Amino acid sequence: MSKSFAVIGDPIDHSLSPNIHSAAFREMDLDSSYIAYRIPKGELEEGIEGLKKINIHGFNITIPHKIAMMKFLDKMDESCSLIGAVNTVTNKDGILKGYNTDMDGFLEPFKKRKLNIAKCKVLLIGAGGAARAIVAGFAKEKASSITIANRTPEKADSLSEFAKTIGLNSNSIEIKEVRETAKNYDIIVNATSVGLKNEPSVISLQGINEKTIVYDIVYMPMNTDFIKKAKERNAVIVYGYEMLLGQAVRAFEIWHDMEAPYNAMKKALLGGF
Repeated sequence: MSKSFAVIGDPIDHSLSPNIHSAAFREMDLDSSYIAYRIPKGELEEGIEGLKKINIHGFNITIPHKIAMMKFLDKMDESCSLIGAVNTVTNKDGILKGYNTDMDGFLEPFKKRKLNIAKCKVLLIGAGGAARAIVAGFAKEKASSITIANRTPEKADSLSEFAKTIGLNSNSIEIKEVRETAKNYDIIVNATSVGLKNEPSVISLQGINEKTIVYDIVYMPMNTDFIKKAKERNAVIVYGYEMLLGQAVRAFEIWHDMEAPYNAMKKALLGGF
């Protein structure tokens, strides 16, 4: 029986998900299709009704619906309630169950390359959409502490409080306070959108070395200024596309109950750049 999948959001035309999932279906010889479906803000309810009518098997959710979608779910797994957003849904006979693959997607590259998080000091830049899932991931993997640097201190403060409630030592600072302290951290993550338009890195990476792990969740362009500066210091680099791929792999496994064809999906993703 043919199964259909989608990604919903607005804007949606730049989504790489259809390429990645279609490649996986081809690789595994699955009779499935995956489309990008634009649902503007404020039209989510009608959009979901439409998807149920065509008996959609599962869908991904992107901006602006990741939080609003939660109220249309019949069930959710713990990642959803912890992170307070949903990005992957299964539809079994009209029962919608939500998942959030941001945390697993973020952690996937560490696992793939056997990079250790336990006991590490982390600097997280940004306190927006993905940051909460990232904090949850570092707590799960037993990082020793996290410093959250953000332009608006209130957001960093509340994320820091969340970190403490899930057992992670945490403090918050303003981005401009980072100055020359990057070298004091084992892992540095950019979770802001700075870099999308080739803007300069918001922090100095002075003093980091080949043991520092530098991770940018921006995936287009692949080599942001932040990544370039980290490469000059021979740091261990984790690219944004690796997180995107980790999320897609997790969604595939949720929908199909089988191991995802990682290499085929990676090839399709990198072909989209």
